[in-house]
Parts: sequence; structure tokens; C-alpha cells
Amino acid sequence: MVKFNRRWALTCAAASLACATIRADQNPNTASIGFGFGTYGMKSLSTPDAIRVCAEIGYDGIEFALFDGWPTEPTLLSKDDRDEIRRRLIESKLAVPSLLENLPCLRTDEQHSQNLERLKRAAELAHELSPGSPPVVQSIVAGKTADWEQTKNRLVDQLADWSKISETSGTTICFKPHAGHVVHTPERALWVHQQINSPRLKVVYDYSHFSLEGLSLTDSLRQLLPITAYVQVKDSRGTPAKHEYLLPGDGTTDYTELLRELKHAGYNGFVNVEVSSHVHRKPDYQPVPTAKLCYQRLAPLFDQAGVRRRQRS
Repeated sequence: MVKFNRRWALTCAAASLACATIRADQNPNTASIGFGFGTYGMKSLSTPDAIRVCAEIGYDGIEFALFDGWPTEPTLLSKDDRDEIRRRLIESKLAVPSLLENLPCLRTDEQHSQNLERLKRAAELAHELSPGSPPVVQSIVAGKTADWEQTKNRLVDQLADWSKISETSGTTICFKPHAGHVVHTPERALWVHQQINSPRLKVVYDYSHFSLEGLSLTDSLRQLLPITAYVQVKDSRGTPAKHEYLLPGDGTTDYTELLRELKHAGYNGFVNVEVSSHVHRKPDYQPVPTAKLCYQRLAPLFDQAGVRRRQRS
């Protein structure tokens, strides 16, 4: 079982609070936005290779997937592994804006307890990899759209337990609205967030899910930006019942509009490419050419939108 001692928790809280203050900057003239790529689409690469590839392509950050079987699954990482990853991050000047977990809610009490232990491990790893600016830890919450009324209060109770871990560890934890899931609209996300009312519980904005629900990019983004700590990008087509997730640029999402809205709001975080399993499970999928293609498609749009890219340091 993962436990936090008091000194570690206080140190983490101070560092994370400083990071949260930076992210909360609402001045569009001083805000900068980082551009990252996630290892959810790089399972076949070692972590050092993934870091090297993202740095050489030109990304500002890298998101690590903590799923079972991925190279950065926390239970597989020794202290030496963690030190090595941190060293390579410093050498490459890449930030780690997010750690991606898979913690579906609304299942058994045992599953919930296991999710809390995974969250604790993720929070610990966040501070080990980037002590001065710990990444957010994020996950979907799952559930079914039609079950909202029967399950919403239980979901609040479970996410309140998430927020206790976030406050103890000094880590921002995010839940992600998802097409077809119990939290599938900005209104539901805002309601859940309001019930818990924790400054360390935020959301991840990913328009691909709202697009499937028939919602506009501008309206959904403006609704959620006040509680958004992180932005992911990919495309989608279809409906919540029958859909496909695509690489950014293979659909109709206006990423220049997205970036302009973020700039106008003074968003000072990261925009990160997520390669869906709909893409990376295909037999001919290749992670490095895909990372290069996404960069070629999206990086020029920062200039078009008048957005200042975050400096790697």
C-alpha cells in the first residue's frame, strides 16, 4: 500500500500550488501553451526512446501512460528507473504535463479501492519525475450516459475520494468527460465539480468526445475552461453509439480555433496529442512516423493562432 508522509505531502503541496498558480494565469499576453505527445501511442518504445523521439521532433512535453503493460506502469519502475527517466527529461528539456491512468468508476467497492491505490502511486510518480512542476494525473470515469440519475451521487462520492488523495499529495487530479459515458457533457462535468468543490480536482478537455455528442467546440470549451487543467487533441467521427477516433487532422476539428480560444482565455497549460487505441492497435501502426505527422500538422497552427509556444528549459 502506498502511503504519504507528512513532510513529503507538505513539500509536494507547495510545489504543486506554485504550478497551479502558473496554470491559472488569465492574461492572454503573458500565457504560453506547451505542445506535447502521449506515450499511449508509443507502447512499443522504451521510455528513453520515447523521450528522445519527442524531443527530436520538437515537442515541448511528453505524457506518460501508466496503464498495465506500458513501460511506465508505476509498479514496474524501480527507483533507478525513475531517476533515469527524470535525468533524461532534464537532458531533453521536456516537461511532463500529465500522467494518463485508467480508473473507471461506478464498479465494485473493491475496484474503487484499487483505483485509489493506483492514484496514490501515480501521484507519487508525478512528484518523483517532476518535483518542481508535478504533472496532473488524469482518467476517464466511465459509466453509461443513460444511468446518470441513478449513479451521479455515487460518482461524486468516489471522485471526492480522488480529491482527498489530490489534496494529501499536492497533485492535481483530472477526470475526463467522454462521449457515451456518464459524464458526457460540460453541464454534467460542471455539476460534478461543483458538488466536490475541490481546487485540486479539475477536468481534461478533449473536443473529440463533444464532437460526437454534436456540441460546438467554442461553446463546450468556454464552459469548461474555468475548471480545465489540461487539453488533449484527436479527431473523431460518427456518433456516441458508433464512432471512430482519429489522428488530429483526419477529421473536421478546427485546431486553430481551439488555440485561439485558449489564448484568449489566458490558458497557460499544455495541448497534448492522444493517439487512440482505434489508431495504435492497427497492425500497420508506427509510433514514430505518427508522432512526426501530428507535429507537422499541428505545430504550424500555433503561429497561425498567434499563440506563444512554451519554451523548453
